[in-house]
Amino acid sequence: MAELEEQEGQVGAVIADPRGVLRQGRAFLDFFWDIAKPEQEVRLAATENLLRHLREGKKDDELKYALKRLVEGLGATREAARPGFSLALAQVLQAFEEIPICSVLEEIKEKHNLEKVKKKLVRNAAFGNFFGVMALFQSGRLVKDKKALLESIQLLQQLANHQAHLRDLPRKTLIDILSEVPETVFQEVLFGILQSDLASAFTSPENLHLLLVGIQKFPGVMKPKNLKKLFGSPTVVNRENIPRLVELLQSAAKAEKKDKKLPGVGFDLLQVSLKEDAFELFWKEGVENGLLKEKSGPVSYMCYRLLGRALPFLSLDQLQMVLKGKVMQHYGEHVIISQLPDRFKFAPEMEGYVDEFLSSCDDLERQLAVIIGFSTLTNQGYPVFSSSSRVIKHLQPAALQKYVDWLKDMFLRPDLDCCLDFSSNRQKQNQQSGNLAQRKIGRLRKWIIQRLVNVVECPTQKEESLVMDISRFCFFHAFFKAKKKTSQICEANVLLSEPLDEQTYSAIENYFFGLLQSLNTLTVLGDTPKAAALREKHIHGVTADGKLWILLLVEYANKLLTSEHIKPLQPFTKEQKDVWERTLQSVRNLQKKENKSDNAKVVTFQQLLLLMAIYLFKNQSETVDVLSDLLDCTERAFSKEPKKKKTENAEPGWVEVMVEILLSLLAQPSLLIRRISKSMFAQICPNLTKRGLQLILDVLDPEQEQDEESAVVVMEESKKKMKSAQDMDEDGSEDSSEESDTEEENDSEEEEKNEEVDDNFRSQLMNVLQAGNAMGGDESDEELDDEAMMALDKNISALFAEQQKRIQAKKDEKEKMRKEKILRRDFKIKVLDLIEVFLAKQSENPLVFDVIEPLLRVIEHCMTSDSDKQEVDFLQKTANIFMNSLCRPKQYCRKVDALQEDLHAFVERLVEKAWKLTDTSVALYYFSASLYLLRVLKGNTSDKSSSPPPLPGKQNNSIPQACQLLSTGCLNMERVTAIYQRALTHFFTKRKSALTGAMFHDLFRRFPIMCKPLVDTLVKSITAATRQHQQAQACLLLQKVLQLRELKLFVTEEEWEELIRESIRQVTQSLKMVDKCALKAEKEKVANCLELLNFLLKTVTEQKLRVKLAELDKVLVALNQAEGIGSSARLDSLYWNVMRWLNYTKPKKEKTASKAVQEGESLKRKKKGFLPETKKRKNRKKAPQENGVAAAAREDGEPAALQEQPLPAETPKQKKGLVPGGGKHKKQNRGVKENGVATPGSGEEVVNGGDAVTDKKKKKKKKKKMNRKRKGDADNEAEQVPAAKKTKGSVSQETQQKQGKAKKKRREKSPAVAQG
Repeated sequence: MAELEEQEGQVGAVIADPRGVLRQGRAFLDFFWDIAKPEQEVRLAATENLLRHLREGKKDDELKYALKRLVEGLGATREAARPGFSLALAQVLQAFEEIPICSVLEEIKEKHNLEKVKKKLVRNAAFGNFFGVMALFQSGRLVKDKKALLESIQLLQQLANHQAHLRDLPRKTLIDILSEVPETVFQEVLFGILQSDLASAFTSPENLHLLLVGIQKFPGVMKPKNLKKLFGSPTVVNRENIPRLVELLQSAAKAEKKDKKLPGVGFDLLQVSLKEDAFELFWKEGVENGLLKEKSGPVSYMCYRLLGRALPFLSLDQLQMVLKGKVMQHYGEHVIISQLPDRFKFAPEMEGYVDEFLSSCDDLERQLAVIIGFSTLTNQGYPVFSSSSRVIKHLQPAALQKYVDWLKDMFLRPDLDCCLDFSSNRQKQNQQSGNLAQRKIGRLRKWIIQRLVNVVECPTQKEESLVMDISRFCFFHAFFKAKKKTSQICEANVLLSEPLDEQTYSAIENYFFGLLQSLNTLTVLGDTPKAAALREKHIHGVTADGKLWILLLVEYANKLLTSEHIKPLQPFTKEQKDVWERTLQSVRNLQKKENKSDNAKVVTFQQLLLLMAIYLFKNQSETVDVLSDLLDCTERAFSKEPKKKKTENAEPGWVEVMVEILLSLLAQPSLLIRRISKSMFAQICPNLTKRGLQLILDVLDPEQEQDEESAVVVMEESKKKMKSAQDMDEDGSEDSSEESDTEEENDSEEEEKNEEVDDNFRSQLMNVLQAGNAMGGDESDEELDDEAMMALDKNISALFAEQQKRIQAKKDEKEKMRKEKILRRDFKIKVLDLIEVFLAKQSENPLVFDVIEPLLRVIEHCMTSDSDKQEVDFLQKTANIFMNSLCRPKQYCRKVDALQEDLHAFVERLVEKAWKLTDTSVALYYFSASLYLLRVLKGNTSDKSSSPPPLPGKQNNSIPQACQLLSTGCLNMERVTAIYQRALTHFFTKRKSALTGAMFHDLFRRFPIMCKPLVDTLVKSITAATRQHQQAQACLLLQKVLQLRELKLFVTEEEWEELIRESIRQVTQSLKMVDKCALKAEKEKVANCLELLNFLLKTVTEQKLRVKLAELDKVLVALNQAEGIGSSARLDSLYWNVMRWLNYTKPKKEKTASKAVQEGESLKRKKKGFLPETKKRKNRKKAPQENGVAAAAREDGEPAALQEQPLPAETPKQKKGLVPGGGKHKKQNRGVKENGVATPGSGEEVVNGGDAVTDKKKKKKKKKKMNRKRKGDADNEAEQVPAAKKTKGSVSQETQQKQGKAKKKRREKSPAVAQG
């Protein structure tokens, strides 16, 4: 590449370019540079652009040059460049077929000659040849040219000797070329030159792969007789060749271990063995008895991959042989071992092979054989194949039905002999032979039930009959057992060969309720028009006829209860039977009302009744009472009796009872119960009473948390047992994380409490020792006999054992309390779902106001409580519900005429609470709640209120919906104004206030009607605020209020002008008090004042208001003298933005004075270095003569702003602020403006400034002499020249020295410049 750069550089200097290429510019050459770049997108774009250029140009010289550059680039040093040039060369050869392939190949061999190249460039030459052949092959023309094909194959054979650089790339490319060559070309051209390679097929995996590809691709040439001539046998897979084939496969597996894929030689050998009808020999002798014997990971994974890849090619008998062989068992052992962390897991890859086979296979028997084969690979009875695997979605409906029937039969009559069972080494050591068979059957049955449930959950094509069959099967074996066979019930047609144990019953019960959850969310099955219509409505949990799945199960349960041959595991009592019958009758009554009343409400009541009826089989004692109350509530909810007036001692209404039932159901660990309870609550929300809502809010009340007695604690033990498919939700993970987070805290607290007990324990121990005469004055342990010593040891051990029991009891009690706290918090998080549903469904209900304070108390309590994860989640959820579901929805209560007084008192209470708090984050929620109530009051129309007042002035149509902005609704403006005025005063006067400016800005932005009553307080607070920070906040808040365009709707033009005038006066008074801008608060105040002034002066100028600015002018001019203004770039910018409206111009910082001093000093230094002529500045001979005194005055710190003043008479453009007054005319006299008219002034400041310049120049010379002797001159210079008035010309002495070294030669030539 370096040689190419030199050639390109030399060609530019030659007048006559022999190739005629470089005269076109750099665009053509840039293509080749981009082709060599590492970015693939850039290389592809450059190749495309090069082809387009060559096609459009049609120039032979460019094409020849392109070929030369591309051939040279094949051997580039950069690895990314080689494939780029190879691809570009292939595209060029493909696009220009007139280029002969042989000539390009000769050029490649000549350019990258392996014999003539230097030793250190052999690697590049080898790659050049290889990528050259690749380019010819990718062009698609190599196969058509026999001569070029022959030479390319010979070149690849030659390159195969350079394995140190190319490894097996030439052999792989040779195989790829063979796969594209026609059989006639292979026989005529290639077979002869490849005979040596084919004959040595058993020497290397590459040669074997070449032979296997030839056998499959050219069966007419690679006949058995030819094979016998090549290596002595007519077949490849035979008993003599098996040992050598095993060695070659092992070496290929180890070579491919990083790629994690099946080597091509292995797959081709598999196909050749099938072709030669030697698959059984290959599998048993080559794989099982050969490859598997080597305990190597890559070899084992190769066997698994051979198994997976072989599935689509095997017959039914071959599949059964493979799936019951040693490879499958070895794979099962790997799955068990790989469950440990940091182990490579092959199971996902094997599942991919099975998924691919099932999706591509149309043979029902082969599908069934594979899925059953993997289901019978068991580890002590438990199948290794995942029960939740979704590969069954590819099964045909008939195959799926047969698979389900097989699963049910294996459950009823477990056949362990048909399973390929194995045990790990640890299991073999720990197994108990007596109970092993029963344990295996139990583990198998649990997996089968879970697999059946997964069939329902899996999104595959299935019939409703199959789903119902699985549901009945699980329900029957969870709660019933057959006394004897009966043909009336399918599940009792075959009896269990082995009875179910208690653990199996519990597992089936848990999986069944998980199945109920799946049925409740199951989409409608079937292809009927009715089913399609239900799917469009997004209705779930029903059949194609519209019946609930759970209803069908209850009907099936009723059938089982009435059968003589079926016995429930827990028989019903008379009371339970009555409740069961009442439930069925109530469901029938509800079904009659489906089309007459609210269908959603009827369906929800049905779901809850049916679900509790199912739970009657699980927990009879608790469910009977809940179901009885639920039936009463259902009857009262759908009864047509007139409502009775409530008295103090009246029974609770059905809504209150229903709320209590739902709260108890929320404590259940079942996700299905919680979801149905939430849906039920959404249906009864319109009937919710204040008493019912209070029952929910009492659960969230932090004050009642200590005395809270709920069903949550009762459910502690059951929750541990219910960790199954339907219950594995986020609650369990939160509990575990909470336990881990608080473990260390518990340990430390326990140690502290143990220390308190040490005194009591010490006294007891001393008593025991004294009783044993061990605490005498001069007595020792040797005086005690053996019996006394044994008695003493016994008493001491008993004392320590008792102490240990007390410690353990305290630990258990503390752990119990901690778990109860976790469960209570978890229960509250679930109850928040009911609050969220209520706010979403009943946002216009007046009961919403009763939710505000309880939620605020929860937020305030959580802010000050523990910061564990569960508490943070509870706080976040409460805050989100409060802000998003309560305060921000568009719908709100529209009937508050009777609640006006209460709501105004509520607003006052919230605002007062907000400013009394110490935490700003909590105060924000209280303030937001008050704004929500303001919105409600303003949005309602009072019956006594009059129509809104007319818009002031000519602003009737200036802003849309102006009438709505002016309307006060039910707001008592005087009362509300007083409330927020006190809050605003508190914000500007108290040192530590929880209120913030953002809160009041939100108030003004959302309720512009509050701007006019409160803006006077803002204006006065500019000077009346206690601290400078608060004054700055007043300025900032006032600016935002004045910028609201809605404000002008509420004020007249006179009031607006007076507001602007008073604001300017207050800001002027505030700036008068500014002495220095050293502190951060002072700078913030000045910055906010200047920003406000900028807006006020802009308003005065644009609206031509009659406001006097004389006093402000004086204050601002004096402000520029203050220390700290010029040192801050922000303050300086804001200051001159304000002064622009008063026709002042920021002075230009000239370099003239400082340059003269620099040049005078630099003459005394020695000559060091020089500058080129091109770097010398041409305008140095002119010394600045004009306004030199003024520049010096500005440099020495005098107020430069006083020297550039506008003329006494102003033009109209100057009055508008469009043209600065002092931009063109510079005089020494200045004027002070009043009302826009300038008055003449004196020029004393300028004269005094000139005297100061003379004195300071003398001081500078003395100071500079001292600066040469010591460093740090930059700081001293900065002290003499105030930072507020430094110009660009005042540079440090260190910078002057650097500039003087480079310019001394020019100064010697022009000494007059230095004097100037």
